[in-house]
Formats: sequence, C-alpha cells, structure tokens
Amino acid sequence: MTFGSQSGNAAGAARDFAAAHERLLGDRSIQFEPPPSTMVPTGQTQFAPTPPTAGPGAAPSLSDAAAAGASAAVQILLWGALAILVMFLLYWVARSVRDRRRAPGGQKEPEASLQPEAAPALALLGQADALAADGHYGEAARLILHRSIEDIEARRPALVRPALTSRDIAGLPALPGGPRAAFARIAMLVERSLFARRALGADDWRDCRAAYQEFAFAESWRG
Repeated sequence: MTFGSQSGNAAGAARDFAAAHERLLGDRSIQFEPPPSTMVPTGQTQFAPTPPTAGPGAAPSLSDAAAAGASAAVQILLWGALAILVMFLLYWVARSVRDRRRAPGGQKEPEASLQPEAAPALALLGQADALAADGHYGEAARLILHRSIEDIEARRPALVRPALTSRDIAGLPALPGGPRAAFARIAMLVERSLFARRALGADDWRDCRAAYQEFAFAESWRG
C-alpha cells in the first residue's frame, strides 16, 4: 500500500468520526451535563447537609438512657442517706429522753416502794376481820393474800409474772427480809387451806392477821 492511499484512508476516517460526533450531540435523549441544581459554582465549597434534629417524640439515644439511669441511681442513694439520717435522729432523741429520766449520777430514779399504804391496809384488815367474825377464816386469809399481791403488782407491773406462785412472790428480792418472811407465812396458811384441805381455824386467822400487820407496817421497809 502506498503513502497516498494511507493518507486518504485517514482523512476519510476523520470525516466519519466528525459526522458521528455531530449526530451524538444532536441526540436530545442523552444528557452530557449535570442538572443546574447539583452544580457547584467554581470557588465555592459544598458542605454536607446537617442531619435533622430529633423531635419531641423521637426515641432516646443510648447515651441519653444511660444518663437518665445514672440520675435515678443518685436520687435513690440520696433518699437512702436521708432515711438513715432521720432514723439516727429519732434514736438520738429517744436516748436523750431516756437519759433525762435517770437521776443525777447515772442512777435510775427510785422505784415505788412495795409497802402497802396505811389507810388501805387498815381497810383491808377490817374487811378480813368481818369475814373471820362469821367464821370464814380461810376466805379472810385468801382476801389478805390476793389483795397484797394485787398491791405489789400495781406498784411494780413487771415484778409479778403470771407464772409466779405465792411462794415465788414471797421470795422476791424486792421485799425486805422482815416483810418477806411475814408474806411467806400468809402464803403458807392459804396454801394449806387450799391444797391440804385443812380448813383454817381462829388461831390460824390470828396468825395470818399478825403476819399481815408485820408485812404492812414493818419498820424494815424504811431501811
């Protein structure tokens, strides 16, 4: 193939390419440029759009949930500390009131004496004498014993327990030696009339009455 023929072929190929290019540009169905809205002017920077802010109804994020949980835990700890403080203050007030009830020197206030008062003791003897005058010696002795126990229980509620017998009460350390022995004599006479089935006579009643006088009016109550 000669040089002249090669040149002619190149010129024809160029004309064919130019004609194809013109036809391509004339086709309106093909878009070669981006839409105007997406084009960025030269010299300006395009920024990424800001994500939308979560509205009031949006679900909380994990960080928000963790912060809420920590706040609730702090509130629980604060309420617990406040409850402990209130309990401590109540205990302190109760202890202060108890200490004020104590006598100076750390000693408790003197407890009520177990000695019967003179007027009620004389009235009790009068009632028992009336029973004995009718021959009811056992009933008179039991009246003195039961009223004496009631009097002790009224003065010291925690001293006489339901399970205690008359002999147990007669052995209470709160009773001085003389009144304790007199009370034991009264209890023995009553027990003998109840459990030994031995009715009390006039002599037994006189012994019981004398024992109550020693119990109620003994000087040993004072010291």
